[in-house]
Amino acid sequence: MAATDGLAALKLERSSKIFVAGHRGLVGSAVIRRLQNVGYTNLIFRSHSELDLTNQCAVKTFFQIEKPDYVILAAAKVGGIHANNTYPADFITINLQIQTNVIDYAYRYGVKKLVFLGSSCIYPKYAPQPIPESALLTGPLEPTNEWYAIAKIAGIKMCQAYRIQHKWDAISAMPTNLYGPNDNFRPQNSHVLPALMRRFHEAKVSGAKEVVVWGTGSPLREFLHVDDLADSVVFLLESYSDFGHVNVGSGKEVSIKELAELVKEVVGFQGELVWDSSKPDGTPRKLMDSSMLAKLGWEPKISLRDGLVGTYQWYLNNVK
Repeated sequence: MAATDGLAALKLERSSKIFVAGHRGLVGSAVIRRLQNVGYTNLIFRSHSELDLTNQCAVKTFFQIEKPDYVILAAAKVGGIHANNTYPADFITINLQIQTNVIDYAYRYGVKKLVFLGSSCIYPKYAPQPIPESALLTGPLEPTNEWYAIAKIAGIKMCQAYRIQHKWDAISAMPTNLYGPNDNFRPQNSHVLPALMRRFHEAKVSGAKEVVVWGTGSPLREFLHVDDLADSVVFLLESYSDFGHVNVGSGKEVSIKELAELVKEVVGFQGELVWDSSKPDGTPRKLMDSSMLAKLGWEPKISLRDGLVGTYQWYLNNVK
């Protein structure tokens, strides 16, 4: 795609050196799989113990020595509502440090292009539905994750600022709710889909007669398999170069009730599903408008059912 700000999309060689920051996480590990599947052979990554991305000196040294051609920035401190409320200083500071160090030194040491990954929580709490990219900074954020959201907004703006001042090719992608292999299934801080999967599995194993789920099941949510996100990231790396950030979603909504019934079926739990309507439902609807990405020529391929089947198989093989 020809850019509107004077930068053109680059043609990548399969031997290009690509640094994936955050390669052990849900997103980063999927990006590595996708890059390898399409033939990229020169991928570099570091564990946290090998490279602390909050350490400015360490990040500078890494870029001085390695000199990657491209960077995909999927590293972040993430967590649920409880973690965000308990550690707001950590969420804003650590994410700002990671982003600032990686983006700045990537530019300074000759990286040709950087892809910054954010989150749908960047948008106002009462954004129009579906949420277009233009909704950014048009209203107050959801208070429970504003610290993380503000850091991610700063990352978008930092990429845009470097495009303006340095004519440097930094782009941003904002994914919807993700799931898939390497998701967080820990009971205390997992998101709704992996939490449901674990609870139904444990109920099946224990022979429980019912599983109680909070709320009425009426809220609508959008889910995207992380391998679809990874495919979109490689697509944007190879073909998109422009100022604006890009939403990445499935474009399909499912009620929490429908989701729970589907997860129950995939897991094979035979008991009852009971809704505790005394508990809060949360936001009634949260859907991304991903029409810009569709116009660029990318669409997701993995259905929710197929994605859940694969995710449950991964859970059985990897989660103890």
